[in-house]
This record gives sequence, structure tokens and C-alpha cells, in this order.
Amino acid sequence: MIPKVSSEVTKLAIDVIELLECYLENLGYQAVVHFEIEGCYASDKGTSLDFDLANKALKQAGIQGTLVREFWHNQWEFVSNFAGQTPLQEAHSVAKAIKMLPQIFNKQGINQTIIAPVVWNGDSKRMVKGSRQLFTHENRQVHIPNAIQLNVSINNAQGNNIIARQGVGQRLQQCFIKSSASCALLYLPEPMAFERLLLKEKYGLDDELCSPSDISGGHQGSVALYLDKGKHNQIMGETPLLYDQHQKVILSDIDWRKTARVEYRLGASSCFYNPYINVVYALLNVIDALTNADSVPETMSANQAHVLPRCLEDTDQALGAISQFARENWFAQRIDEIEQYVNRVGDGICATSVQALGARLKQAYLAQYQQVKLIY
Repeated sequence: MIPKVSSEVTKLAIDVIELLECYLENLGYQAVVHFEIEGCYASDKGTSLDFDLANKALKQAGIQGTLVREFWHNQWEFVSNFAGQTPLQEAHSVAKAIKMLPQIFNKQGINQTIIAPVVWNGDSKRMVKGSRQLFTHENRQVHIPNAIQLNVSINNAQGNNIIARQGVGQRLQQCFIKSSASCALLYLPEPMAFERLLLKEKYGLDDELCSPSDISGGHQGSVALYLDKGKHNQIMGETPLLYDQHQKVILSDIDWRKTARVEYRLGASSCFYNPYINVVYALLNVIDALTNADSVPETMSANQAHVLPRCLEDTDQALGAISQFARENWFAQRIDEIEQYVNRVGDGICATSVQALGARLKQAYLAQYQQVKLIY
């Protein structure tokens, strides 16, 4: 089932983001949300993408992000810039990028901009077993998974990142893990998104792919907490200060507390992915992490996994993502609780004119998946 995209979802989500941003500000915090989007391109004439030219076009359009080459053939990644933007500004920028990238590529003679969870037969290389860098001489069709990734951190009133303080990062990670399965419809919005989760299992691509297939924690899982180490065990927060004559770093400064964050890697690249409602999802988890400060976060390694829905619609064996989101009671209720609170005790700054924002947003999002029944 392909969703019928509704502008009402975006409109309501913007109202919710404004509410949640204001609520966080009154608590003395600001959420920092950044996106990374993967995709591919193809040209009937074999044209290669000029990344410098594309980035100039992004800048001229006022989009806070940079296009970089990704690992596979003709794969690109849009990485949002750290420019002090609010979560709502970030959502605006990402939505604009998704809309404009095909136009930018087309001006270079590239007639296919692929923003999809999977590019079938996207490459033909086979990796050496156990390696992520070395290829054999054997050709093999590789289906390329594309992700939309959320990077989330929290600043206090002084502008300092508090993810590494007093278990905030661990709580945020656990909040995301706890809510991921029931809210999968938000970041896995189309049937092919679930094919992406099964690529390694169905096609034997364990050596070629490192994309996630379940909900896992640690610093290398699909919901990863980056403190002093990143996904590849690299040192985080390292800033080069001095280079030798061969441009090798010989002196650097390390402050991983500034770059500490939760990296949410479960999202599938898709034209149906709504950045606004996913920012809402991120902000709700941030609020829960901050307002449950007395709770002791559980630890979860990358080897422990929670199961995601395996499809969009129900099967005889299990509920699909649509039903799981319809039945969950956290997303809409949490929004409505915050709305009721600010309308009751606030000073009018955060007050909303629309009642039951959470319920209305959830209803509008689910309505995109309602099938039209034909009467003969």
C-alpha cells in the first residue's frame, strides 16, 4: 500500500513542533536535530553528478545541507549542516531538499533522482568476507539500501550539549528504543522500507551491507549512543590542530562531549518520508528523556535487539506497522498532555488554538493509509 500524501499532516506537525519547542524552551533546553539522507542517481547518458555544482545550487536555495559521495556506485548523501537551526527550521530545510534535489540533478542531465529505501541491482561488486573496504574480482548484484538518519542531542540554556551528563544520553537512547516498534510507520512509510530491513537476510548480503535490520542499542546499533566512540570505534569530537608536510594530523584537540548524540539509523529513505512528523517523534523522546530524569536508564548492547514490524500491513502471523501505530497510545497522548499542560499553566506563549493536536495529527497520518473501497 502506497500512502496518499496529505498536506494536513505537515500543517499539524508544524503546529506540534512549535508547541514542543516552546515547551522545551520553558524547561530551559533546546533539542538539536539533524538529518542525513541517502539516495542514488542514474542518467541515460551516463552523466556523473557534479557535487560542487549541486552544492552551490543547494546554497543558493537556502538549504542548510551538503551533498557528499556515498559508498556505492552513484550513491549520494545529503548531510544537514550544523548551523544553529531549530528543529522546525531543520524540517523545513530537509523537506525543501527532498523536493529540490531532482530539479538540481536534472539541470546536470541526470534524469533519475532515486530517493527510495532500496535501489535494486544498484551495484555489482562483491566484498571480501569480513571486510568493509576490500572487493574481490567477482561481480555480484548488490541491492543498495538507503537510509534517512536522525542525529539528536540536547543543549541547555547556556548552549552546552548535555547528552553526556547524568545519564541524559542513555535515557534518550532508551526512550527511542522503547517507542521505535510501535512508531515504525513514521520512519518506514512504504512497503519497500521493509524490504530494506530484510536485504541481508533474503539476499545473503551480510558482507556487503551494514544497514540495520532491528532495534539495537550500544554505540554501534541502529539506535546508537555516541559518547567517546563512534560507530566504527573512532574517537569522537577530534579537531585537528596541526598537520605535518604530508597533511597528516600531528596534533589535535578532543572534546567528545560537544559531539555526543543519539544517532537514529532506522529510517528508510523515501519520497513518502515526512521530516516534520519525524521531528515531532524526536522531540517527544527528548522531552521524555528530560522529564524522567529520576529514572535509572537500562543498558542495552548492540547484541540485544527488539523486533521491528516486518511489513506495512497485517499478516496472519503478526500486526503490520499501520496497525501497531494505530493501537499504540503514547504518541498522540503525549502531545495532548503537553498541550493541555501549557494551555492550563502557561503564560500564553505556548498556547495553541487547535485542540487535541496529537490525536488529530495521528488521525491525519493514518488516514493516508486508508484504502478507498470501490462499490460496483
